[in-house]
Amino acid sequence: MTITNRAELDKCRESAEKQLNAYDCRILVCSGTGCIATGSEKIYKKMLGIAEGAPGVTIEFGPHDEKEHVGVKRTGCQGFCEFGPLVRIQKGDHVIQYIKVKEDDCEEIFEKSVVGDEVIERLLYAKEGQSYVQPDEIPFIAKQTRIVLENCGKFDAESLDEYMAAGGFSALEKALFEMTPEQVVEEVDLSGLRGRGGGGFPAGKKWKQVANQKVKERYVVCNGDEGDPGAFMDGSVMEGDPFKLIEGMMIAAYAVGSSDGYIYVRAEYPNSVARLHHAIDVMEEKNLLGEHILGTDFCFHMHINRGAGAFVCGEGSALTASIEGNRGMPRTKPPRTVDKGLWAKPTVLNNVETYANVPKIILEGHEWFRTIGTEGSPGTKTFSLTGSIENTGLIEVPMGTTLREIIYDIGGGLKNGSEFKAVQIGGPSGGCLTEKHLDEPLDFDSVKKFGAIVGSGGLVVMNVDTCMVEVARFFMSFTQRESCGKCTPCREGTKRMLEILEKIVAGKGEMEDLERLEELAEMVKNMSLCGLGKSAPLPVLSSIRMFRDEYVEHIVDKKCVSHTCKAMQNYYINPDKCKGCTKCARNCPVSAISGEKKAPHVIDNAKCIKCGSCKDNCSFDAIEIR
Repeated sequence: MTITNRAELDKCRESAEKQLNAYDCRILVCSGTGCIATGSEKIYKKMLGIAEGAPGVTIEFGPHDEKEHVGVKRTGCQGFCEFGPLVRIQKGDHVIQYIKVKEDDCEEIFEKSVVGDEVIERLLYAKEGQSYVQPDEIPFIAKQTRIVLENCGKFDAESLDEYMAAGGFSALEKALFEMTPEQVVEEVDLSGLRGRGGGGFPAGKKWKQVANQKVKERYVVCNGDEGDPGAFMDGSVMEGDPFKLIEGMMIAAYAVGSSDGYIYVRAEYPNSVARLHHAIDVMEEKNLLGEHILGTDFCFHMHINRGAGAFVCGEGSALTASIEGNRGMPRTKPPRTVDKGLWAKPTVLNNVETYANVPKIILEGHEWFRTIGTEGSPGTKTFSLTGSIENTGLIEVPMGTTLREIIYDIGGGLKNGSEFKAVQIGGPSGGCLTEKHLDEPLDFDSVKKFGAIVGSGGLVVMNVDTCMVEVARFFMSFTQRESCGKCTPCREGTKRMLEILEKIVAGKGEMEDLERLEELAEMVKNMSLCGLGKSAPLPVLSSIRMFRDEYVEHIVDKKCVSHTCKAMQNYYINPDKCKGCTKCARNCPVSAISGEKKAPHVIDNAKCIKCGSCKDNCSFDAIEIR
């Protein structure tokens, strides 16, 4: 049935809510990319098969008879990625969160927790002797504030009915029937919503600039080309709540007078692409996309473009060039995207998280949004929490939350109780923050003071065993590889910087190299054409500023205290542990180990190629790296 007016939308929403509430039990299987990688699709199929074959059980969405009504659903990312596959059992308001579920657990879960009312203790998350049944009780989740991720993990990610049952399209309805386009722009502007893609530019100001253009043909574009290593926030929203993203884009289109929208998604996100295509198809069938939406004059069509994985296409002008079928390369500015963007027409370009904030702002108002976060950075921010952290996963917290709260209260501290050293924030275009920054608020303005950026929201936590020189080399290698080559400062400057860093980690650095590295970094930052080049040196500059002694140690002492840099590793056989079994010598590819049987052996470091074969083969833990 198509939805042609406001009354029909309200009727469909009421019907969907009634049908959703009719379930006696819902089995919510996390189908975010992380859980899919650990086998959640097998869990889903197994649960579905059990439910379909169970006597006295019906699984259809809709009215049912006296049978037990069970729903088996694929949800978006439930956030607790470290402990996937994740399964939630929902009976009314009571929800059980099971972790690390295996296929062999499915029968027991269905029998005890779906048909029965038992809780399986061994599948619960436990910390320091305490088990947590409901997901909202788990500290990792309880300490978050979810706006963008509000529906992720709670509803079928592919169900339009379930989205409507959760109030979906209420914001679009309000905008179309109770607000003028100018009022929508003003509401977003007053909310203080800033672009969540990394730059932090005020969304309302951008919308206002496009709405005021004399050219009437305009476009709304979503940047879903999330390229930072270790970042998966936007991907999780696209695959976990695609209808919310589309609703946010529709509101933006209504506000600025656009009839066409484009979502640019990186090809490495097939799950996101598939669910977005499905969402668009379903909405077109219902007439929620297309011509005269809800019987109004508002017409809007959605298109999806897949990027080829070029990091530089996260930059606005490179992204629009790629959509047009050209090589994704940034252009000089002005003109900016708001003036001449896609097809040289005025374009609103925001990222996934920015658009996903819009429906709630329209529904609740700008005053509500400003009660969350900080004065200069209202609202929440999603982060992907990775690295040497107990609870890796997807989180959403108010802007201004401190690193200490994120790492220790939500993240559960560092793995194996190791000591914190630094966190890389903002991906390869960001910078590192250290222990002295643990109590500083994380927001767009505060982080800039320390030579870093919030970026799209990647947080990589590092312990004391991390070599910061190697970290800088890794990120510089990434950005140098991803440089489009259009401007000389980025094309040549990042290459020279990488060469110096490789020289230092190879144990061949000189003190002059450190000065040259800083000089090049400043040049690349100040003279590059686009954001990629301007931010590429930040990891290097911040690591030199925070950990200069490590650079000096690599250069002067030819030593890497974390034993990460292979060229500076020296293998040594502890004579107190060596039993003279000769296994290390027999496996050494260059015959660098000598010694008599049943007597301690020695390594000739002049011959040693540092392959680690001796350490891998030693049965007595006698091989040490110094």
